[in-house]
Amino acid sequence: MKPILYKDNILIFLIIFVPFDYKELLQAYHKYKTFIPSDTLNHSRYIFPFFSGTYFVYRKIDVLRLVSIAKCISSTPKYLDVGCGNCDFLDKIRFYLPNAIGIELDTTIFFLLYKTKPSYVQSIPIECFNPPGLIDVSFVGWMEKGIDFRKFVSKISRCIVTTFDTGGQCGINGNCEYDEFGLKKVASWRTPSWIDVNIELMNKYYTKDITDERIESLLNLKTSSNLWCVYSQTGLSETIKESLKIHFEKEKKEYHNEKYDFESILDELGFRYLCKLDSIISPDKRLWDINFY
Repeated sequence: MKPILYKDNILIFLIIFVPFDYKELLQAYHKYKTFIPSDTLNHSRYIFPFFSGTYFVYRKIDVLRLVSIAKCISSTPKYLDVGCGNCDFLDKIRFYLPNAIGIELDTTIFFLLYKTKPSYVQSIPIECFNPPGLIDVSFVGWMEKGIDFRKFVSKISRCIVTTFDTGGQCGINGNCEYDEFGLKKVASWRTPSWIDVNIELMNKYYTKDITDERIESLLNLKTSSNLWCVYSQTGLSETIKESLKIHFEKEKKEYHNEKYDFESILDELGFRYLCKLDSIISPDKRLWDINFY
C-alpha cells in the first residue's frame, strides 16, 4: 500500500496496492506530523489511517459487538487481531478483553510513531502462530490482494469476524468469505468505507472553492462500503446469533451513550447510525443494521 499526497490546499491519502518502501513511509509520516493541528486531531484518522486510524471505519458499537460475541463463547475468551497495524482497534478491544493479542508482520509503524511494540503484539507470519488451543474470536480487519491466509485462520478459530471493502479490497481473487473452510456465516453489517469518509472530509474541509450545494450533491456518490461478517463453527452459530440479537436490541436503546469522540465526524458527514446508505454499490442498506443468516 502506497500513500499519495496531493499539494496545495488539497491533501488526500489514497491507497494503491503496491508495497511501501521506508522512504515513502517516512515522507508520509512527516506530512502527517505537519498536518495535525489540535482542533482537527480526529480528521487525521481518516486521512492518514496507517498512522492514526484503521483502513476500516468503526464506532464503539462495533467494538462492543465483538466483545459480546467473544463473551458468549467463553467467560475468558481468547481474542486475536490478525494484522493489527498500529493497534488502534485492538487497544479498544483490550479495554474490555485485556488478554486480547495481535499479530503484525511489519512493525515499521511502531518505529515511525516512536512507540515500543506492545508485548501483546507478535511480529510473525500468521502461519507461524501456534496458539495453545483454539482462539475464540479471530478478527481480520484487512487482507491485501494477493495474500490469502483464510485457511490457516479458520483452523485455529472458533469464530472469525472479518471486514472488507465492497469496492474491491480482499485477498486472492477478492474473496474474503470463510464458508469454504467449514465455517458458517452467522451475521453481517455495513459500515462506511474509510475512502468514502475521506472523500467527504476532503470535500468539506480541505478543497478550495467548493460550494455547500456542490458538497451536498457529492454526498450520494459513495462508491463502496465496508462489510463486517461473522463466521463460526457450526455448533456455535445459534449461540452467537441469539446473543448478538439480544445485544443489538439493547444497543439500539443505549447507542447514544456508547460513542468515541471521533464518531461525531461520521455523524457530521452523513454516516449516521442506522441511516440508509444511498450509494452506487449498496443502495437502500442501513449502516450498522445487522443481517442474520
